[in-house]
Amino acid sequence: MKKVFFFALALAALVSCNNSRKPDLVPAGNFADTLDGSPVALYTLKNGKVTMQVTNFGGRVVSLFTPDRKGRLADIVVGHNTLEEYVNPKGERFLGACVGPVANRIGHAEFKIGDTTYTVSANDHDINTLHGGFKGLDKVVWNVKQVNDTSIVLTYQHKDGQEGFPGNLDMEMTYSLVPGNGFEINYSAKTDHVTPVNISHHPFFNLEGEGSGSVEKYIMFINASHYTPIDSLSIPTGEIAEVEGTPFDFRKPHAIGEMINEDNRQLKNAHGYDHNWCLDRDSTSGPLQLACTVYDKDSGRFIAVMTDQPGLQFYSGNFFDGSSAGKNGKALGFRSSLALETQHYPDSPNHANFPSILLYPGQVYHHTCLYRFLTK
Repeated sequence: MKKVFFFALALAALVSCNNSRKPDLVPAGNFADTLDGSPVALYTLKNGKVTMQVTNFGGRVVSLFTPDRKGRLADIVVGHNTLEEYVNPKGERFLGACVGPVANRIGHAEFKIGDTTYTVSANDHDINTLHGGFKGLDKVVWNVKQVNDTSIVLTYQHKDGQEGFPGNLDMEMTYSLVPGNGFEINYSAKTDHVTPVNISHHPFFNLEGEGSGSVEKYIMFINASHYTPIDSLSIPTGEIAEVEGTPFDFRKPHAIGEMINEDNRQLKNAHGYDHNWCLDRDSTSGPLQLACTVYDKDSGRFIAVMTDQPGLQFYSGNFFDGSSAGKNGKALGFRSSLALETQHYPDSPNHANFPSILLYPGQVYHHTCLYRFLTK
């Protein structure tokens, strides 16, 4: 009932307002190029008060303009002005990208399916696999199947053996700006060989606009009574732990910074929050259910995240250090943006007690995520 209450509160707080200016869009010419023999471009989508720019390189959301409570537009996602900055990033690699085919981490860069052990790319500390390896879904050019004013459909085949993953995985991903100031993502995939699949979107949000202040002041709610603890390299221990009495309890909304610096081993392991929450799902409700909300009192911006997945990875931007800048030239500082990734649990192939992410021939993988941008 709590998730229904807070989502209803967010919807009730949606206010009508007139934009005080037009969005300062990234020039499309900055992304007009060819990579690996495939054309890359930048596409602009608009619906209601939301304007979004997407490139088919990595399925990245480059900019996302939403109004604050006074109707003033700001670009609330972190990104870059040019394709080159995404191809050869000086800082964070996964800004606004689609990640996978297995999002998050795989411990020791290996897993078993039946009696067969698969070794995948160890791109994380030279030990583990992160977001699909050295050339994950964020580093490939997706085919643009269809595009219109409010949506874009992208496809890609992750070939058998790519980065060590088995099976030819045929994927389709649709980004849509939907009524009610929503950004909806729908994934589907099929395979010709049993393989793990856990595709996700990796946005970095700053609710006052890219490069504006700390996320520690945001008020967060996460609809989860459990989370998955991690070791010093962010690999799940296999435990599904209760959040009760810990800094990971966001069932009652409170500021992100309220407990983020407590003397807690899990917080030290991740230098803040960078964990998977096991979402409390209502079996009597539909598949799309509230996962979390984030609210900035200063701007009035409020994000409600809904999904059909069992987990949510919340990352508080602990490794930004100001050495790189975003589109507006502002430094991307420590905890100046946060990521909210709907997903299955990390390292699932190596933990029998986690929900399975194995996809078999003849099955269809589905995943829906909805970010709704409100004000109050």
